[in-house]
Amino acid sequence: MAANLVNLEAVDKVYGTRALLDGVSLGVNEGDRIGVVGRNGDGKTTLIRILAKLEEADKGRVTHAGHVRLGVLTQHDSLDPAATIRHEVIGDLADHEWAGNAKIRDVLTGLFGGLDLPAFPQGLDTVIGPLSGGERRRIALAKLLIADQDLIVLDEPTNHLDVEGISWLAGHLRARRSALVCVTHDRWFLDQVCTRMWDVQRGTVHEYEGGYSDYVFARAERERIAATEEAKRQNLMRKELAWLRRGAPARTSKPRFRIEAANELIADVPPPRDNAELMKFASSRLGKTVFDLEDVTVTAGPKQLLEHLTWQLGPGDRIGLVGVNGAGKTSLLRTLAEAAVSEGEKQPAAGRIVVGKTVKLAYLSQEVAELAPTLRVLEAVQQVRDRVDLGKGREMTAGQLCEKFGFTKEKQWTPVGDLSGGERRRLQLLRLLMDEPNVLFLDEPTNDLDIQTLTQLEDLLDGWPGSLVVISHDRYFLERTTDRVLALLGDRTLRMLPRGVDEYLERRERAAQAAAAPTVPAQAAPAAAKAKPAADARAAKKELQKIERRLDRIGEQEAKLHERIAEQATDFEAVAKLDAELRELAAEREELETRWLELAEDA
Repeated sequence: MAANLVNLEAVDKVYGTRALLDGVSLGVNEGDRIGVVGRNGDGKTTLIRILAKLEEADKGRVTHAGHVRLGVLTQHDSLDPAATIRHEVIGDLADHEWAGNAKIRDVLTGLFGGLDLPAFPQGLDTVIGPLSGGERRRIALAKLLIADQDLIVLDEPTNHLDVEGISWLAGHLRARRSALVCVTHDRWFLDQVCTRMWDVQRGTVHEYEGGYSDYVFARAERERIAATEEAKRQNLMRKELAWLRRGAPARTSKPRFRIEAANELIADVPPPRDNAELMKFASSRLGKTVFDLEDVTVTAGPKQLLEHLTWQLGPGDRIGLVGVNGAGKTSLLRTLAEAAVSEGEKQPAAGRIVVGKTVKLAYLSQEVAELAPTLRVLEAVQQVRDRVDLGKGREMTAGQLCEKFGFTKEKQWTPVGDLSGGERRRLQLLRLLMDEPNVLFLDEPTNDLDIQTLTQLEDLLDGWPGSLVVISHDRYFLERTTDRVLALLGDRTLRMLPRGVDEYLERRERAAQAAAAPTVPAQAAPAAAKAKPAADARAAKKELQKIERRLDRIGEQEAKLHERIAEQATDFEAVAKLDAELRELAAEREELETRWLELAEDA
């Protein structure tokens, strides 16, 4: 039986007149992987701070097992600004000690792209003080993950991580033995990592088994029992449930709770989007031309980010844009936006952008637009328009749309100056939609939004008839709201990815392996690199045997390399070279295994 690590017994916590936690009793055991969800302001961060004893409860008791080693990532780091990254992350370990540690190498490579920290000018010897909040957060996360912990508590660990960083972190946490409690709005991450969910609602915490997908099923079933049939039909979660059951890319294969009841619940729910109808309506609003790019060069200062780009954004297109940091995602949107605002007069450094005459663009940038702090929320929205046409005969008042975005009738009279960062982000998006655009650019729209607001935004976008481009590191939101994924891989081109984010991650991994192993031995290439179809089953079997022999040899070579790394742990340069050889072998093995699977069908 798993040992208990932390217990909360009848815990209360009140701020002002509001009870964030009311008689909450919970426990965390060895091996638990718990995701914490709930609306912004409902007490998720307060719960984990009390659990970690960073904050005291008003009533109740919090107990930690005497032996428990606890690591906490808060939203505000405690790094010494005068210290270097080496001092905070590696500590007093000599180069030969940390370079010989596989876990340290994995964390540094996963979070910073290499042992030499290529994104930092002085590598490990970079001083922390001048760094950005996102860079400091990665450093704090690396420091936490390198240490040995029995329980890790993470508050929004995916903030400031790109798609690759989030994917690496999910794999790293799955492989760790530490128990985990994690607050995050990243639903794909929750599904990949967590086996239990805590849903914080109005002072209470509801527990669910499984990851985020299981939580959606279980909560929908709970509400099905509690609500009347008509109220159930109005429940927004049913649409997300339908999305998950139809095979959302983020869904896991964990056991489902009461699947029969869930299927009954969504039996008459239409697809999230009627693409044909939306395309027809978008075409009537936009005409044939939205944005046509011909041989365009996109720059940022003296740096060329994209060149010879020929691409067309058509009416009703829903595009997800992913890419490495600095490749030009935001710059591309800004270039298009500048051309639209100037009605085609402002052109890029080279090439030409043709903007449709009927284009009405709304651009949600990463910066939150400043509004008069004394302005009320409803007044800020009514400044734009009193009513909005959502298409297909749907119309909403400013107040109704405010409620859909989580601003209750009482909250609508809150001064803008009293709003949190997430609430300001919601208000910014709301004002854009009230202006009835027919082209929408969203640059990191999920920042600071809770899961409930994200599902409401997704529901709104499902019926929005126009052209949409989304930049996001939240792959669940990306896959949920867009139909195609395009990528900027840092080679100054824009590529379409038929298999979406998974294909992007595979391409990035291959690029990283190629960079780590620029020269591949000649004998490693033939079977894996050339996929010639087998003429008959005998030829396929012969090649299979050859691949199996090579895989055996690779296994032996990897074992010897691990022994040499241990023997030469005091020699940093030697360890780095041996590590590069290991990466070469891993890349070759992956290619051979893929080829083996292809040949196995022929054989």
